Amino acid sequence: MKLVPLGDRVVLKQVEAEETTKSGLILTTSAQEKPQEAEVIAVGPGGMVDGKEVTMQVKPGDKVIYSKYAGNEVKLEGEEYIIVRQNDILAVVE
Repeated sequence: MKLVPLGDRVVLKQVEAEETTKSGLILTTSAQEKPQEAEVIAVGPGGMVDGKEVTMQVKPGDKVIYSKYAGNEVKLEGEEYIIVRQNDILAVVE
């Protein structure tokens, strides 16, 4: 099954949470922060969204940083994805 976003939406797959601190302490699952870095899996077509022309600026394979509380979490075929609007993406990691 393929997930195809509509409008200015982007499907992201979150990177794994850090399991250890920089000093080497192992974090429990409840102590791990939700990472804000993800990989772009699919991108909507853009076009007219809410009366404005939207040009998509990300593409599949890009690593991005997105707003902490943005989007909707979706589970599909055992994988977890996040669907966000393009304006919830803060930066592309190069």
